Amino acid sequence: MPTTTELEKLKKLEAVLEHCRYVSELLGGEKFVSCSVVLPALCHLLQVMEVTEDDPAYMIKFKGTLAADMEGRKEKTNITWLRVATALDPRFKDLKCLSKPDRAEVWGTVRALLREREMERPAQPDNQVTSAPPTKKPNLMLAHESSSDKEEDSTEQCLERYKAEPLTGIDDCPQEWWSTHEGAHSEMARLARKYLATPATSVPPERLFSLSGHVV
Repeated sequence: MPTTTELEKLKKLEAVLEHCRYVSELLGGEKFVSCSVVLPALCHLLQVMEVTEDDPAYMIKFKGTLAADMEGRKEKTNITWLRVATALDPRFKDLKCLSKPDRAEVWGTVRALLREREMERPAQPDNQVTSAPPTKKPNLMLAHESSSDKEEDSTEQCLERYKAEPLTGIDDCPQEWWSTHEGAHSEMARLARKYLATPATSVPPERLFSLSGHVV
């Protein structure tokens, strides 16, 4: 049987591991968005694993080992994808789980993705062939530059309009939010559908495979 001292150690470890259990269930879910929760969840766990003055030696060792393991796993993830997914989740779009320089980088990535979508739109076919350059070429070039500037302004306005939206509650569903706000943020909604649909882990398909094995 465990001694009294060992039971006290187990109680303290249990209090810390409870956060790990909650995050594991959160990231392994299949009935809610999980991809955008990865970075906020890791940030929460790293805060829990910060050593305090009251921590005994075994707790300091445990926290240090777990924090180092999480940092190592974080480096192996598709960090760019996770950051964009977090930014497109109205619960976490303030990006407080990231440093300020990283936040600016994430919004720059989202801005670039929006512009790529603008570029991917099919252009109007031009079948006219001329042997000599048109006489109004300078005017056409100016018009093209003006159109490019307009698209850039449109992208920036689209991004700022979304960032100005208030944060939603932690228990709110981001997919429902995008469903009701798609009209106001149509371009952002297309990105959200792509990034938020990705599961955080392979737990859901593995769970499905296990169940199918019992059926067979």
